[in-house]
Amino acid sequence: MSPAEPERARSALTERRLAALTQGYQPLPGVYDEMMDADGRVRGHWSKLLTWFATLGPDVLAHGFQAADRHLRDSGVFYRVYDDPAGGERSWPLAHVPLVIDPEEWKALEKGVIQRARLAEAVLADAYGPGDLVSQKVLPAAVIAGSPEYLRPLVGVAPPGGRHLRSYAIDVGRGPNGKWWVLSDRTQAPSGAGYALENRIALSRALPNVYRAMNVERLASFFQAFRNELANLNSRAEARVSLLSPGPLNETYFEHAYLARYLGFLLVEGEDLTVRDGAVYVRTVSGLRRVDVLWRRLDSDFADPLELRGASRLGVPGLVQAVREGNVVVANGLGSGVVESRALMGFMPALARHILGTDLLLPNIATWWCGQAREQRIVLDNLEKLVFAPAFEARMPGMPDRSVVLGSSLTPDERTALAERIRRRGVDIVGQEAVKLSTMPVWINGRLQPRPFILRLFVVATGEDDWTVMPGGFCRVSDDLDARAVSLQSRAKAADVWVLGSGPVAETSLLPKSDTVKIRRTIGTLPSRAADNLFWLGRYLERSETALRVVRSLLSRAVEQSGDGAVAQGLVQMLAQAGALTVSERKGSNVRLAIQAISDQKAYGALPRLTRSARYAAAVIRDRLAPDAFQCVTDLAQQFETIEGRRLTASDAFDEVRRALRLINAFSGLAAENMNRLIGWRFLELGRRIERAAATLRFVQRFAVEPLSQSALDVMLELGDSQITYRSRYVMTTSRTPVIDLLTFDDSNPRSVAFQVARLVADLETLPAAHVDGRPSEPVRAARRILADLLTTRAEDVELDMLADVEAQLYDLSDAVMVRFFSHRAAPRAEPSFAAQTDDIA
Repeated sequence: MSPAEPERARSALTERRLAALTQGYQPLPGVYDEMMDADGRVRGHWSKLLTWFATLGPDVLAHGFQAADRHLRDSGVFYRVYDDPAGGERSWPLAHVPLVIDPEEWKALEKGVIQRARLAEAVLADAYGPGDLVSQKVLPAAVIAGSPEYLRPLVGVAPPGGRHLRSYAIDVGRGPNGKWWVLSDRTQAPSGAGYALENRIALSRALPNVYRAMNVERLASFFQAFRNELANLNSRAEARVSLLSPGPLNETYFEHAYLARYLGFLLVEGEDLTVRDGAVYVRTVSGLRRVDVLWRRLDSDFADPLELRGASRLGVPGLVQAVREGNVVVANGLGSGVVESRALMGFMPALARHILGTDLLLPNIATWWCGQAREQRIVLDNLEKLVFAPAFEARMPGMPDRSVVLGSSLTPDERTALAERIRRRGVDIVGQEAVKLSTMPVWINGRLQPRPFILRLFVVATGEDDWTVMPGGFCRVSDDLDARAVSLQSRAKAADVWVLGSGPVAETSLLPKSDTVKIRRTIGTLPSRAADNLFWLGRYLERSETALRVVRSLLSRAVEQSGDGAVAQGLVQMLAQAGALTVSERKGSNVRLAIQAISDQKAYGALPRLTRSARYAAAVIRDRLAPDAFQCVTDLAQQFETIEGRRLTASDAFDEVRRALRLINAFSGLAAENMNRLIGWRFLELGRRIERAAATLRFVQRFAVEPLSQSALDVMLELGDSQITYRSRYVMTTSRTPVIDLLTFDDSNPRSVAFQVARLVADLETLPAAHVDGRPSEPVRAARRILADLLTTRAEDVELDMLADVEAQLYDLSDAVMVRFFSHRAAPRAEPSFAAQTDDIA
């Protein structure tokens, strides 16, 4: 065999695989396809990618795609589906094949999006400033004033920092002629950049050789430019940029938490902030800290209940006044969503010529606003050909469940009703050209298939009049071959976007250079809300562990038919007193009651409710937990979400309990080994220690009563997880006094009450303002009193009433902690967070 023969064999194999990849790939008639031209030839900038796919082979390629999915799943990347009765969180749906864009074509897109951003900024500056566009009759007044996003309290207010827009995005699609068209503008709070970054990380790690060989432009420089721009707006060195989120129920909350962590911003919600003397402050456990820059990710009208939407509980009362006084930069500026209206889109070509003196480089799809007589006649004459959409609102007037209506899909009666609405109140409706989106390849069952897509491009303001475009974007790919709209809410997928460089691409990182990093070991800024949720996360997890231990003990006695009935009855009473059993469900076999405690979705102390509360607390502080730790809490909650209605045997219940305890122990291990011993970890520990101490006291009070049985002492040790320690010290039969001492007063036993209280004292003394004017704060004094009582009491002399008093003191200590550190929080949120961001990735 000659040396060239293996190479020829490999080349032949690659050719066969390449042919197999494109076999059966048929672009739709009259639709532009990104990968293949109308003659069935692969476009030049896609050839290299397909050759790499063929070289790897289907098995290696499938393994890489699975690795990308696994990375996203292990990283906890999700999005929320609002109408999903199962809870709404779904794993991120990655379309494994990237959208590839040629360098020359990208330059044209880049110029077009920058031009459009400048135009949008100019329109906003005029709308909230002199109003020349209306007075000169370039724009009808109703196009601006008719938008609910036009906020009159901001009229005449110069935006602090000089710009209304700090970030801007457009959705584009390619028409049958191969030209890109703007489908919508995003100026309110553009979403998707963080998800685009996660798509890139997942795919580049799964196919590193392909990624490097393709010379794909990096994304980090875009985020670096944006971070630097916002950081430069801070007026004081110690200030941090804060990302204002609607909260964990929002569709894109993962992105908020992810970007805050990636960029080093402080993730806050409205209740974390307060306005004092015209300035914005974040409530922290150390007191109020000034905020100079807010990156806003909730809709403008929710941002201030005093001057905007009065019913909002998501915003910051007084924020408009702080902006008015120039004391805080809000990015994007309040009221910037006015540019998103479809009514304005029809005027953008004329506005570009009037303001910029040139035509749009990226034109809109043709749009006719029905608030004008001529345009209304055009629309009424073409009812069957156009697409109809609301001019300003999110939903089509008269069709509350639909945002876009295809005229050809309406019945004759529906078209008549639509025409009547247009004649009666045309200002609410626009007609738009019906366009078919171009297609790109997706990987379906081991083959490439064409599917329609929408591409979102991002640009951020940098410098006085400069803009930086993300060299990539956020691409949504439909499952429907004939889609005119693409939505993740309708099970679309998200693809990475590879902008090809003309040569090798330099690596860029957001990490600072090693010689410029200033050493810091400070505790940082911890909002009171974050501390509160860390505290309660610890408590809910410890309550869950306590309930699981009681259930396990009850099941073991029921299955083995061991111990006396009084012990089993005591375990049932503990579950009932903890709220794990409702009043109507406290009868029946012990096995049934144990199963009820782990499956009842309504009982407040049952495992489904406890673990759900733990997950909610963790979700609010997602940016402060490692992905593995958050996944433990999520897996724990999901385990009990689907358990109701299943026909569990005692063995099944044992397995559920063991699995749940392992997850809680895994979280505890991650917290102990991976969380920095800073202020947030202290609050997590405070919650855990208070609950564990109180639970142990309840065990002793319940089972250390006379007449005492051997079974009662054994269950005390079992619930207190101290059997091994006891047996190593006392070989003899279990005795009441040593058990009480081990579980209550022995500060060397990590499960004892004294051990927990000693840790409480140590943690409390490290918190801010542990001492006031040289004197210990109330939480410190309360913890010291409890510890002193425990360390000076002998087990031989203890009375159970004394233990009940210690338990009451622990709850008084909990109240003191909340008063000291959390009482200055705002009132609890009273509305679902998803209501506050209409600009989403759907």
